[in-house]
Amino acid sequence: MTEASTWTALRNAAFRRLWLANLISGAAITAHGTAAFWVLNSLNKSDSTLLLSLMATVSSLPFALFTLPAGAIADLVDRKRMLCGVSIWQAAVAMGLALLGFVHLLSPYLVLASAFLFGAGFAFGSPASSAVIAEMVPAKELPGANNLSQLQMNVAGIVGPALGGILIPLIGANSIFALNGMAFLLVLAAILLWKRQRPQSHLPLESFFESFITAIRYVRYTPGIRIILARSAIFSFFISIISALMPVIGLEELHLEPANLGFLFTSMAIGSVISSIFIIPWARSRYSPQRVTTYADSALVLVCLLMAVIRWTKLFLVVAALAGVGWTLASTELWIAGQLAMPDWARGRMNATIIMVSQGATALGSAVWGVAAANFGFVYPFLAAAGLAVIAMIITRLPAYRLSIDFTQDLNLEPAPVSIFGNNPPRLSGPQEGPLSILTKFQVDADRRDDFFDLTGKARLIYLRNGAYGWHLKTDLAQPNRFEMEVIVPSWAQHLRQRERMTKDEMEIIRKMYSLHRGPNPPEESTALHLDKEVLARKPRSEY
Repeated sequence: MTEASTWTALRNAAFRRLWLANLISGAAITAHGTAAFWVLNSLNKSDSTLLLSLMATVSSLPFALFTLPAGAIADLVDRKRMLCGVSIWQAAVAMGLALLGFVHLLSPYLVLASAFLFGAGFAFGSPASSAVIAEMVPAKELPGANNLSQLQMNVAGIVGPALGGILIPLIGANSIFALNGMAFLLVLAAILLWKRQRPQSHLPLESFFESFITAIRYVRYTPGIRIILARSAIFSFFISIISALMPVIGLEELHLEPANLGFLFTSMAIGSVISSIFIIPWARSRYSPQRVTTYADSALVLVCLLMAVIRWTKLFLVVAALAGVGWTLASTELWIAGQLAMPDWARGRMNATIIMVSQGATALGSAVWGVAAANFGFVYPFLAAAGLAVIAMIITRLPAYRLSIDFTQDLNLEPAPVSIFGNNPPRLSGPQEGPLSILTKFQVDADRRDDFFDLTGKARLIYLRNGAYGWHLKTDLAQPNRFEMEVIVPSWAQHLRQRERMTKDEMEIIRKMYSLHRGPNPPEESTALHLDKEVLARKPRSEY
């Protein structure tokens, strides 16, 4: 339990500049969206329903196509440069759309194409943006930084559509597109002013394929990341019923005019603002992350029950605000837990993985709840979602499943010094020469065997998630308390990356394992180069 203030992160000049720029840009983006819908409707009124529905599709499709590759790229290149490139891309798309509008060349398909291009920019920028915020502010300020980011998006969601509605008759949609482009340039300026202090690695860059495989291996061998992914998927699946069915209830049950449907989302945004400013700092100062998510999930179960039965518009708007409170509270804790559970070197890839899992669960949930509502009405899907969510809450909190996110409170994933490794082979291999076996010999007292096995089990996961593709522990049959640990890496460069990726928590486990070695000298280390390829490449001189 930590005492946190929503506003503390604004003391950081770099974050403050970026937050203010994103606040202005966010309002401009949502105003742009309002103007794009207006233009699309005015260009082709006969097919406007189909075209308007396609806007959501073409905007979200890039996230399914590009998020994982974007996460891999975010860990290969300078994230600051990547975000600068994304800002320039977004500004160019907005300015291009404005220019086409001013010369009367806009068509419905060009507007849809621009929505796809914007979505591509956001898909490429999302993993790097999340990683940059975690890099820009210290870990203790992450909750406040996330609250402020949520606040910025919600304020933009309230102000932008209203601003668009006011400005369209005054200056026209094309001018709004141009203003959005200029707002992206403000974001660009804020990023350029950030002086990134992270030391750059001097090792050769991984290839895109290697980076992609490393992400898969990191998820496979890191229980904490798997917990975050499981919790994100469960949350996204159940919360999707609100975004999927609430607008339909507004139109079909509450009989809202299409122009007034935005009141439901405005109510949710107001609830999110209240949660970000007041509830989250209060809750985090008193309760653990797991307890906070329990309360948030309970509030969302209540929301599902109320949305199943309430059909009075004003009271339904209050329920929508409560949904915004619970949604923001739960998603904030999961986001913070995710940032604390991933090392900086893998942050782009892990953020992309979380986004992909969440988006996939949301898409699946939306389809399930939509089909259920079409066949059984609105009441039963909401009641089923509430019941299943309660079961999921119970399962995720059972000790046997170990899905609590409280483990992130004790993590220290800062990079560690590599001085513990004394092994440098007399003939250094070329950076890509390999595979290599890193061999370490231990002699352990008989009464410490169990402790040694516990630590080597943890060490196995550390080596495998940081770049090794093989790990073995062997014992001398003649001397049962002598052991040899073999770590197989694909190349010398990958071995050096593995050393560089060690966190302080991981290094502490390795130190404890080394401390169990009996003898005046440290464990003996050696490096062996695999020669299988050379042998197999030679043609045999005879058949036998």
